[in-house]
Amino acid sequence: MTDTYPPATSAMHIDDEKVRVTEWTLEAGSATGWHKHEMAYVIVPTSGGPLRIATPDGDVAAEMVVGKPYIRPAGVEHNVINDGPAKVVFMEIELKEPASA
Repeated sequence: MTDTYPPATSAMHIDDEKVRVTEWTLEAGSATGWHKHEMAYVIVPTSGGPLRIATPDGDVAAEMVVGKPYIRPAGVEHNVINDGPAKVVFMEIELKEPASA
């Protein structure tokens, strides 16, 4: 967990009582930095490419595919790293409301 990368950039588009929508841009060689998600979230890639997801249990390869969203639960801890040759951009939609029973 000690690797150092230039930071990815983010732009918050919505932050209200229901959702937080942040656009993340990972230039080649950049990373989000280690963080833990306090809310469930949906990722919607707007540009594709390979990423490496560093987790406490090891690294996982991930391919961002434009328009192919995925969801993750609250509590996910990771560092998203762009080891690929090109910029990768995605929208992160954090869900502030608790899931229905």
